[in-house]
Amino acid sequence: MLDFFLKYKMQFLRGTLTTLEISLVGTIIGLLIGLAVGIVRTIPMPKKGLPRIIKKCADGILVAYITFFRGTPMMVQSMLLFYGLKEKFNIDMAPMAAAFFIVTINTGAYLSEVVRGGISSIDKGQFEAAKALGMNHFSTMIYVVLPQALRNILPATGNEFVINVKDTSVLNVIGVTELYFSTKSIAGSTFRFAETFMITCLIYLFLTMIISFVLHRVEKSMDGPKHFRLPGSNQMQV
Repeated sequence: MLDFFLKYKMQFLRGTLTTLEISLVGTIIGLLIGLAVGIVRTIPMPKKGLPRIIKKCADGILVAYITFFRGTPMMVQSMLLFYGLKEKFNIDMAPMAAAFFIVTINTGAYLSEVVRGGISSIDKGQFEAAKALGMNHFSTMIYVVLPQALRNILPATGNEFVINVKDTSVLNVIGVTELYFSTKSIAGSTFRFAETFMITCLIYLFLTMIISFVLHRVEKSMDGPKHFRLPGSNQMQV
């Protein structure tokens, strides 16, 4: 199996790099979308007038977006967006552009709910204190809430990254040369399915283990030191 891997290592490597590229970019941009959607959805509902109507319309659109992309498989979304848009609207997307778009909006839908939950986990007294200081909703989010919420949502965001690494395999249906597509091509040309897919399993396992380890270290670094000294005090606090 080692000899087989060395013989086709460049194809495995290209597929692995494509998988990582799509997963990483999709997760980062998806997190930004999730943050934007989460902030908008947590805006207090105006009591009356046009602002109330606009807020209700925005909430309705965002809920529809989240429901659709969380409630349908990524493979079906890929087929619909890549082939459906070309058939009905003559929009011919490159496979890689379609892959980035699909993973990004799919991740954004999942992480928007994660962000909303992270924001809701922050004590309400902090919102009230920020309002008492004259801060509006967006200032409160940026300077008070999100720095705390990001730590709370980091494990779920990392989990979504790991899921994206594995779920990019469905993008082979639109011709994206990611790891699974490369594996299928090698297996189809050599008829050595056991060795080919065992190597791919090990690559996926290695990627997910490395990502999980790095994210765990990042979480630990965000926790800060266990022992610290208050200004003007000689005693260590725990």
